[in-house]
Amino acid sequence: MRFCDTTRLSPAELLTAADSLLTELGDTPSAHGRMQMAYACSCAEGGMEVIYVLSQGANQPYKVWRVRPEHRTLPSLANKLPLLGWYEREMMDLYGLRFEGHPEPNPLVLHEGEPRDPAPLASGFDPAAPARDYSPLPPIVPQVQGPDIQRLPFGPVRADIVESAQFLFFYIGEGILHYHPRLFYKHRAMEGRFEGATLAAGAVLAERVSGIDSAAHAMAYAQAVEGAMGWRAPPRARYLRVILAELERLYNHLHYLGHLSKTTTLKVGEAEGHLLEERVKQINGKLTGSRFLRGLITPGGLRRDVDISGLDKALDSVNDEIDRYLQRLENTRSHLDRLMTTGVLHRQVAFDQGATGPVERASNLDRDLRRDHPYANYEKVRFSVPVQQGGDAHARSLVRMEEIRESLAIIRQTIGRTKPGEVLRLDVMEDADPQGEGLGWVEATRGGLLYAVHLSEDRTRLQRVKIKEPSFSNWRVFPFTVEDSNMMDYAINEASFGLSIAGADR
Repeated sequence: MRFCDTTRLSPAELLTAADSLLTELGDTPSAHGRMQMAYACSCAEGGMEVIYVLSQGANQPYKVWRVRPEHRTLPSLANKLPLLGWYEREMMDLYGLRFEGHPEPNPLVLHEGEPRDPAPLASGFDPAAPARDYSPLPPIVPQVQGPDIQRLPFGPVRADIVESAQFLFFYIGEGILHYHPRLFYKHRAMEGRFEGATLAAGAVLAERVSGIDSAAHAMAYAQAVEGAMGWRAPPRARYLRVILAELERLYNHLHYLGHLSKTTTLKVGEAEGHLLEERVKQINGKLTGSRFLRGLITPGGLRRDVDISGLDKALDSVNDEIDRYLQRLENTRSHLDRLMTTGVLHRQVAFDQGATGPVERASNLDRDLRRDHPYANYEKVRFSVPVQQGGDAHARSLVRMEEIRESLAIIRQTIGRTKPGEVLRLDVMEDADPQGEGLGWVEATRGGLLYAVHLSEDRTRLQRVKIKEPSFSNWRVFPFTVEDSNMMDYAINEASFGLSIAGADR
């Protein structure tokens, strides 16, 4: 796989390799080295293999383990590398694999009552497949018993304009003893839908995996394809990709702050945050024709050029208002009182369970793909990576506030560096991957986003696409901040994570 060091392992060697990885990390969470994801993929010679992707450190190539299951079975690594727990359950549900010794082998994507056999994606994605028999069953949760314990199932239909999910609470009074999120009510098999698509059509699909991160998904996908094909986007296109990514981060973070203000009942803060979000989206629309920055990024560069001559002035119109808004939030005691000490995520838990993006940086994990594994033209601009130590809702909001300021600075630097030139180039500029495989990554609004692509033999179509979505990672981490908290703070805590259900339910 392009941009990766690859090692082939037997199932018997897998546990030893995991132990070696833990030994290399030591007792203190490494700032960089960590397992990233695992996924199932069909082999060219038949059968299936599981691919593990690891980060080795800043500016180091990613490492890949490739393992062929024996009788569709592998040893589970979830007890050693907990963040793999959901990835293994996903493969059990969708690809029919078995992971011996998994600490929680319950269904994840397929809800209780839906058969795992036959596995929905084991033989490829079939959009015309008949509906599967399904008899809903209660979720499998630990036994929580006691005369004063109350049980509250909340969702999947919830008030307001929110995505479908059910949250099961066990609590006494206001104290939460156990919390069980049940997502995947609207699983769209997006990874399966890439199968057989052309390289250009794949970019359109990628933009729709999580609509609020359209540019990030399209860029990670495009860079993975470019790596597999040996393409390199022209300099102007790479600079414009930086601008698009930071504009996307801007409006997402402003929406986040508005929504967080709503949960603390700071209505003026909610209204102003959403107004500024709308102002940035209008800038996006005038600049690109899409408020969500869709229809531009494609393998090889951009579909068309973008005139950025008026962008500096447009940002001037909102810059001071954004800065005043951030200052007012940090000077509103009633807002801060609800954020401080709410939903604390400890550094070790954040590392072990796979937290990413502002969530991990608020827990003192200094990781950012823009700096640590530069892509597009991020290595040519200067910026700081905000990190906080508190790990609470306030720390998570502070990280995003500082990232807003950094995004504005990045955009202005990039505007000054962007020169005229072509924006699309489909020529082989570097060594193509012999197997037609590539890995692309982006520091999206919510964290590290990875795309692994496997191309057909003629390299005109997609054979397999795997997406590591930051919300999939952060939803796994979130319950660790809910238990031993209280019901009154739950909405604030959830909002402080900035989670997307659609992103997880890809």
